[in-house]
Amino acid sequence: MRLLLDTQVWLWSLAAPERLSQSVAAMLTEAANDIFLSAASCWEIAIKYELGKLRLPEDPETFIAPRLVRDGIQGLPVGVQHAARVARLPSIHRDPFDRLLVAQAQIERLVLVSADPVFKRYEVELVRC
Repeated sequence: MRLLLDTQVWLWSLAAPERLSQSVAAMLTEAANDIFLSAASCWEIAIKYELGKLRLPEDPETFIAPRLVRDGIQGLPVGVQHAARVARLPSIHRDPFDRLLVAQAQIERLVLVSADPVFKRYEVELVRC
């Protein structure tokens, strides 16, 4: 399975794995699954860190990349096609990071992993935590 992690899911997997369902926790450790974290999530983390809304043990530039490598998670770049797809999405909510994740999941045929119920309203394959 090809999984795209919502920002919160990735952060929970690091700091509060008990918040993940048993099935999602198993998916994250299944070697056959390809797991991705979007550059949009990294950007969201950096912004929230800078604003003081997210505490990390070190700055995002030092924090994110080594943990992705350690856990075998692939970074997913944001491409022009992903950004342009956002315009075709229904105006369900205004969070630009979430909308970009939906667009990436649609284009790249990824299963989005999230605890946020708003994603159920989009045309995207979803695994809830």
